[in-house]
Amino acid sequence: MKGLIALGDSITVGEGSMGLGVAPLSWAQWLARALDLPYTSYAVNGAVVADVLRDQLPRVRGDYDVGCLYAGVNDARGPRFDPDAFERDFLAVARGLRERTTRLLLVTLPLRLGRPTAAPKPAVANGAIPRAARSTDATLCELEDFHGGVEVLPDAVHPTAVGQVVIADRAARVLGAPVMPSDLAGLPAERRG
Repeated sequence: MKGLIALGDSITVGEGSMGLGVAPLSWAQWLARALDLPYTSYAVNGAVVADVLRDQLPRVRGDYDVGCLYAGVNDARGPRFDPDAFERDFLAVARGLRERTTRLLLVTLPLRLGRPTAAPKPAVANGAIPRAARSTDATLCELEDFHGGVEVLPDAVHPTAVGQVVIADRAARVLGAPVMPSDLAGLPAERRG
């Protein structure tokens, strides 16, 4: 058992400050705790999907129980978003990660992403992510409706400590985790994902 491996950008890095008594951990780290798995992350602040493919995926040496990929936020927010390149690279990462893991989790992007909003690019990216999930027999964690003042920082991009747990709860639910991250974090019921 190698545990849970996470690839992605600053959202998966998960740095921040405590909020409502919740520790500032990555959603993927909360998920690993809920699944009782060791945690490894190669996520990098500012990464686009091409960076994940080039720099992060080659570091994954196989035999992980769960692989997590939450990437595309920086692609969708960028002025040069190329839907075809995004889909090609995202699928390549998903396939490569799937070969190295028993289970694969892919995460969609929030539609209300950024200030000013990155719309319609998150929706375009989200068209590619379920196709990659079907192609790789991955589990899909949907975040299209993820937003809010307690869950997301004022930049409308980065989750707060509470938001990280809300994302982790959604991921744990679709993976059938025996424990919810919000239980581990002591998150009040009205704030759970």
